[in-house]
Amino acid sequence: MAKPELMDYDKALELFEPVLGFEVHVELNTKTKMFCGCANEFGSGANTNTCPTCLGLPGGLPQVNHKAIESSIRLGLALGCEIAEHSRFARKNYFYPDTAKNFQTSQYDDPICHDGSLTIELESGRLVTVEIERAHMEDDAGKLTHMGGSTGRIQGADYSLVDYNRGGVPLVEIVTQMIEGAEHDAPEIGRTYVAGIREIAKALGVSNARMEEGNVRCDANVSLRPRGSKVLGTRTETKNVNSLRSVERAVRYEIQRQAAVLHAGGTITQETRHWHEDTGITSAGRPKSDADDYRYFPEPDLVPMAPSREWVEELRLTLPEPPAARRKRLQADWGFANLEFQDVVNSDLMDAVEATVAAGASAQSARKWWTGEIARLANAAGVAADSLVQPAQLAALIALVEAGTLTDRLARQVLEGVIAGEGTPAEVVASRGLAVVSDDGALIAAIDEALSKQPDVLAKIRDGKLQAAGAVIGAVMKAMRGQADAARVRELVLERAGTAESGSVE
Repeated sequence: MAKPELMDYDKALELFEPVLGFEVHVELNTKTKMFCGCANEFGSGANTNTCPTCLGLPGGLPQVNHKAIESSIRLGLALGCEIAEHSRFARKNYFYPDTAKNFQTSQYDDPICHDGSLTIELESGRLVTVEIERAHMEDDAGKLTHMGGSTGRIQGADYSLVDYNRGGVPLVEIVTQMIEGAEHDAPEIGRTYVAGIREIAKALGVSNARMEEGNVRCDANVSLRPRGSKVLGTRTETKNVNSLRSVERAVRYEIQRQAAVLHAGGTITQETRHWHEDTGITSAGRPKSDADDYRYFPEPDLVPMAPSREWVEELRLTLPEPPAARRKRLQADWGFANLEFQDVVNSDLMDAVEATVAAGASAQSARKWWTGEIARLANAAGVAADSLVQPAQLAALIALVEAGTLTDRLARQVLEGVIAGEGTPAEVVASRGLAVVSDDGALIAAIDEALSKQPDVLAKIRDGKLQAAGAVIGAVMKAMRGQADAARVRELVLERAGTAESGSVE
């Protein structure tokens, strides 16, 4: 796919002002779907979690999931929204293969939550308040997999497969007001706002909030208007962006693409667009419909909802510590520098580090392992880091290192065994025989064997060339399969040479 012409980002911002809007879909983690009793599970066999209701078959009647309403209200409260005294569902009519009913059960003029806001902090320290117009409930569509072709998109595919397991899963769609004044920070505002929504949903426990599984998805609306103009430009909507980095890249790309089109005298088409992670571009989808095109009307099979004020206040009392306050508290408790803490936050490992510290590990050790070796293994496997190992298991592993039972090198092997399901860290150490050799007799024997093959080493050490000990240490570590304590081996080698650490002869 050829890349369209792009304008330099700074040049685009000189000529045009970006106006943004975001629609974030949060998939709720209820046990069952929004309007039926089918399981709400990710990864089940295709079309196994379906029934006449979520397939839209004749005679299937919906029944509202009470837990989904509760989760929606709690999410709205956490976003500072007003909770409607009366709310109702509506049918959003459109025809697409992944929507078995030929309509989506959503909310139109009576959303459950409205008029909220979320204040986000950018890396520069700039605070931006994003006004939220509404947060409404709806059910999700199924999932299409386009077979054949090179892009995975419907264009060029030989055929498509549809899985209705996701059809009917409860969603909350959070819609912002127009975001003006973003300027050069527009891409970062997009990323940070979506990260804030995800963090809140995760803290509330209403969603698994795994973007790689589609639990949180963002539709990014971008338009440009010439500097000094009050007339809004034509917007595009980049659909279903499912990573924070991609939200940032998609917003930046659309600003550069639209600026190039407008500067060349062209016009922007109001349309949906697809984000291509591999090439870093968007491509045209379908013409964007307005609300009238969906022919909304009240859902005739569901009665309106009227959550009591007493219940709403009860739910308000269940809200956890606000994520921004929690971040400040944890950074202070852990003693992390800004860059260290940002590394944890950007890696989405704050919960994992917190749980590991609670299990007894030091904060610095927990950070080192989660953002280092575990993140490396997770990236190689294409999974989330916190899905590989439990915080308590890592804390136990760190304890073995700090007790001298393991070196970092051996601990990495133990970690691989734990991930492979071989047992607890202590069990893996025992079964693989990976404990550090602490018997000085065994170490001295290995040292003497290495010295016999390098008889000049002791003389070099006695002459003050302490670095010569490195060759013996390396030979001992190899002979003992890395299970020797290198620091202790060094001490014993220097003792063998009759030399103190300073290099003087005893």
